[in-house]
Amino acid sequence: MVVNVPVCGSKTRFFWMFALKVRRVWRSEWLRVLPKAVFLPVLLQVRDMRAQSIAAGREVVNALSSFHMFAFLTPTFLIGILIALSVHECAHAYVASKLGDDTARLSGRLTLNPLAHLDPLGTILFLVVGFGWGKPVPVAPSAFRHPRRDSALTSLAGPASNLLLAAVCFVLLIAIAPSSMGNGAWDLLAPPVQTSVLHTFLVQLLSGSLFINLGLMAFNLLPVAPLDGSKILEAFIPLRFDEVYATFLRWGPSILLGLLLAERVVGIGLLSGWIGGIMDGVLGVFAMVAGLVIR
Repeated sequence: MVVNVPVCGSKTRFFWMFALKVRRVWRSEWLRVLPKAVFLPVLLQVRDMRAQSIAAGREVVNALSSFHMFAFLTPTFLIGILIALSVHECAHAYVASKLGDDTARLSGRLTLNPLAHLDPLGTILFLVVGFGWGKPVPVAPSAFRHPRRDSALTSLAGPASNLLLAAVCFVLLIAIAPSSMGNGAWDLLAPPVQTSVLHTFLVQLLSGSLFINLGLMAFNLLPVAPLDGSKILEAFIPLRFDEVYATFLRWGPSILLGLLLAERVVGIGLLSGWIGGIMDGVLGVFAMVAGLVIR
């Protein structure tokens, strides 16, 4: 389809092109970008719910627990989410390349440079309204030697990389701010102000990265297309149910939209419950291991 853009000034032309881009996304790409747009609001909802239960008698004042525009766009949060998304997408590309599919590598996605993984419109909307999306990593399953298994391993690489990053952040937090753990591992997600500016920055960066990586991992493990969990689950679906599962995958974006509406409109916290439950479990394991090591 060809759309004529009127002759006008540079600013007007920019906003006109931006509007056309929004319309194209809504009409033809919304199914692809929906998961990235859903992730951040739900993750902030989990943060808000958990913040209310941390350290009785201590009010947690943290920008991440607010949905107001720009309220959560702190430097430490932006750095943390850029690192988490870059490592997540690069891990997909790296494993796909190792398993025989060079599509992502040839597309310039085998890099930790966040600019290679940012979608222009998704980035603008993230800065303006608080949610956005990145570019999905291109994968050609036909290039794999074992398409079902290798597709699942490629999909698993993203959440696994976030789990590894979260573990690193946890260890560093325990090392530089052991008192932040307080009454439980969830206290690490809202640590008290430290003695110096540098120490406070590092603790907030590590706690925010821990939170973001665990949330990104948990969200992507949801077995609904086109999230990573759906590709991982597909490897365990018997071949005789392939057609049924393919139908389920086609309904994935609509299911995600329904879960988001149930979360924000009706108040049924299925998504936040899924993410929060996995984060609870992982943080519990981290705390248990830390307790054994410290002893």
